[in-house]
Amino acid sequence: MDRTPLSLGRPRAERADAARNREQLLAVAREMVAELGADKVTMDGLAEGAGLGKGTVYRRFGTRAGIFHALLDDDEHAFQREVLAGPPPLGPGASPLERLVAYGRSRIAFLTAHITIVRSALDHHRAVPAEGGSAFTQAHIRMLLGRAGTGVADLDSLTVQLTSALEGPFMIFLALPGTGPEPSAEADAAFERRARPLGDSWQTLVERVCRRA
Repeated sequence: MDRTPLSLGRPRAERADAARNREQLLAVAREMVAELGADKVTMDGLAEGAGLGKGTVYRRFGTRAGIFHALLDDDEHAFQREVLAGPPPLGPGASPLERLVAYGRSRIAFLTAHITIVRSALDHHRAVPAEGGSAFTQAHIRMLLGRAGTGVADLDSLTVQLTSALEGPFMIFLALPGTGPEPSAEADAAFERRARPLGDSWQTLVERVCRRA
C-alpha cells in the first residue's frame, strides 16, 4: 500500500456543537450555491438560512471566500481518500505511470465539477490564492515519479512543474473569458468542453516524462 506522508484529519477535534454548526452551515451553503448561484451566497444570508448567529458564521469562515474554501476542503478530503485507498488506477494497485495518468484526469474532472466553488474560494484581499489541494497533488506526484524510474535527476523541480499543470489558479484562468470578476455560464460550459483534451494532454505529458531515454 502507498504510504503518502499526508494527514487527512483536521488539526484537532471539534466540540460537538461546533461540529454540528459546521455541518449545518456547509449543507446550507451547498443548497444556496445550487439554488441561487455562488455569487448570491453571502455571510449574512448563510447565517439566516442556517438559523445561526452572524458571529458564528464569521468565526467559522472569516470571510465570504472562507465559505467556499470550506466547501472545497470538504470535497478535497473525499477526493484524497479515493486516491489513497480507492480502486486502481486512481488508488493503489496500478503502475506509477497508470496512477499518474489517472490522477491528472481525475484532478481535472474534479476541478471542472468544482470550478464555481474554486473560483469563489479566491480571496481577492490576499496576494496569492488559497492553496487548496496543491500540497496533496505535489506530494502524490513526487511519490509516483520516484517509483516510475524516470531517470530525471531533479524530481523536485519536475514535480513543481507538473503540479502547476493541474492546480487551481491555472485551471481557473483557463475558464476566464476576460478580466471580469464573475465568469459567465458560457465560459464554464467552454471549460467543460476542454476537460477531456486537457486530460489527453496530461496523459501525453506524463507518458513522455516517464519514458526513459
